Amino acid sequence: MRTRATIVTAALLLAALTACSSSSGSDDAATPAANDSGTPVAEPTVSVPAAHQGDDLKAAVAVYTASYFAGDADTAYSMLSARCAKKIAKDSYADVVKQAAADYGADHAVGDVRAEVSGTTGRATYKVTGLPKFDQRSQPWALEGDAWKYDAC
Repeated sequence: MRTRATIVTAALLLAALTACSSSSGSDDAATPAANDSGTPVAEPTVSVPAAHQGDDLKAAVAVYTASYFAGDADTAYSMLSARCAKKIAKDSYADVVKQAAADYGADHAVGDVRAEVSGTTGRATYKVTGLPKFDQRSQPWALEGDAWKYDAC
């Protein structure tokens, strides 16, 4: 009799747990159901307002310039386009970046940055604070994957 009571109790507990984990009701409306058909569900797209299409490029210009004048050769080199990285050996580039840091110092932020983006190409025009000879006009950049890369080699 005890065995039978234990089995019945276990079955009731299992049924109760199953009922708690199954769902039916309004809570499911916020969570999309899984698609078991094997067909991928389309991701929503986000359109960027025209006034902000170059924001990522502007940020890349700022990071590249800061790393260049700070002597951070690893960061600056990682921001070169694949095309430029093939033309410039990492050690040679590191020497140039370290020399720039020694000659000019790290305190040269970019200002008045304007970016023009068309597909995977971009052009950046900007000023380097305190170093007008490094100001750029229509400097080429390439979008590789999801990152802008310096392409003026």
